[in-house]
Amino acid sequence: MGWFTRSKKNINTSEKMDVPKGLWYKTPSGKIIETDQLKANFYVSPEDDFHVRIGSKQYFEILFDKGKFKELDEKVTSKDPLNFTDTKSYKDRLKEATSKTKLQDAIRNAVGKINGMEIFISCMDFSFIAGSLGSVMGEKIRRAIDYCLENKLAYVIICQSGGARMQEAGISLMQMAKVEAKLAQLSKAKLPYISVLTDPSYGGVMASFGSTGDLIIAEPGALIGFAGPRVIKETIGKDLPQGFQSAEFLLEKGFVDIISHRRDLKDTIYKCVDMLTNTK
Repeated sequence: MGWFTRSKKNINTSEKMDVPKGLWYKTPSGKIIETDQLKANFYVSPEDDFHVRIGSKQYFEILFDKGKFKELDEKVTSKDPLNFTDTKSYKDRLKEATSKTKLQDAIRNAVGKINGMEIFISCMDFSFIAGSLGSVMGEKIRRAIDYCLENKLAYVIICQSGGARMQEAGISLMQMAKVEAKLAQLSKAKLPYISVLTDPSYGGVMASFGSTGDLIIAEPGALIGFAGPRVIKETIGKDLPQGFQSAEFLLEKGFVDIISHRRDLKDTIYKCVDMLTNTK
């Protein structure tokens, strides 16, 4: 009965081969595609045209010519002025977010060329504490606008945020007024400001500079609003319209100017800046 006994262990399990993570992506419609194919399609699933949430690294690669840009203010980091602690201290949350994302905060500043035209872009990363607005975001946007004023450049903010950062309380809310004051200077200098709303764009970001661009561009299917649909429904006690807070709904109501597919976003931004700056 040697068939049912193992006389010698001849199976080596010390080198277990695992399939590397991130090689495949499952679309909302259930289709499985390779991540390389997804990247080649601007991180949009080809089966259902779903725009996958991406960060500043991917947006900069898509928008800037040959993916080349100069990052500014990359070493600006948050402090903990309130010594905030709930289930975990704010300092620990910042350390964890930095370790996980390799980012210093929820926004990055970069200057580069789009179709040969030099443009400044600030792009948020939802992966860093939900892209929340804090003192660093306000300060980096302030520095970005000063750079645009000095060098006569158009300014673009790619929004992707859950709102203000509660760990900085009133300090985070003050950033809305700070940024709007600087945008007023940009407007006075007749330099364009374009807001690009991606999924999701909520809270204090949406209530301030996210909605005050000379032109407001949104990606297809992006969720945009102040509070979430569930909170609104529970507050007013009524069912919300179909597609409420989607980019398409807001375009119909006149809140969004343009919905641009991600593959067309680079050309859309270029044409908008060219139109706003063309004195002819």
